[in-house]
Amino acid sequence: MSRVIVFDGPGGPEALRLAEVAEPRPGPGQVRVRVRAAGVQPFDVAVVGGWLPAGADAAYPRTPGNEFAGVIDSLGEGVTGPAAGDEVLGFTLLNAYREHLVVPAAQVTAKPPAMPWEVAGGFTAPAQTAYNSLEELQAGRGDTLLVHGAAGAVGTVAVQLGRLWGATVIGAAREGQHAYLRSLGALPVAYGDGFADRVRGLAPDGTVTASLDGVGGAALDATLDLVRDRSRIITLHDHDRAAALGVRLSPARRTAARLAEMAGLYARGDLTWHVHAAFPLERVADAHRAYRAGGIRGKIVLTVD
Repeated sequence: MSRVIVFDGPGGPEALRLAEVAEPRPGPGQVRVRVRAAGVQPFDVAVVGGWLPAGADAAYPRTPGNEFAGVIDSLGEGVTGPAAGDEVLGFTLLNAYREHLVVPAAQVTAKPPAMPWEVAGGFTAPAQTAYNSLEELQAGRGDTLLVHGAAGAVGTVAVQLGRLWGATVIGAAREGQHAYLRSLGALPVAYGDGFADRVRGLAPDGTVTASLDGVGGAALDATLDLVRDRSRIITLHDHDRAAALGVRLSPARRTAARLAEMAGLYARGDLTWHVHAAFPLERVADAHRAYRAGGIRGKIVLTVD
């Protein structure tokens, strides 16, 4: 038998429960991963609340989680490349909160030996979201990039990628996160009255050329006045407002090749990562409560012993 987290209908953290199911078997082109860690993110909270991503099975019970790390323990027919015993990290639409996970072999890549399981389990989604967003914004040398929610998981990566690609990065977050943001290479700025003026004061020529918004609401509203070209604003939060405002959404294009590239940055020391908290699988409700409480620096993850 294999442990799995399920929920039987929309709800909050209290809806999540631990169950046991038969161990899944990989089909052609698939691998089975003995999961060691899985990330907790806004996507998961929305899924538990009743949101169903396109392409997902609508039946209950459902299992959240779309990023994971673990050890391949079984191969389906026709799989070449990955092998049993390989340590990997990867992505899936749902179902990562479990002990054994079956996914296409094309959705995993090698975990760097020096990357801890807690890091690897929560690395995939924010690393690829940040990369895809900054690539879409064409952020790089000569830009001043404003990152909202800069101390969170996506923000942590976006700040560092922006710096690596040559941009000046202004990181917006609560004052308690400012020392952390400085350590990542960002110019920190606090929210509140006078926010836009403080941002302009930090920009080298008083101009912000691109922005990644992980907060929405008033933060996004302020950004509309700061960035002249709205096509160079991406919101990760206010999806329902994006079209009317003329701003963009992050492209949904995750690949194992891109994940391998990002893992390589971590392995070389070009990308640092912070785990805010790790909870064992059976404490998944506490992990979701911690996420919903806010003030997250980096990532919350589940561990599977």
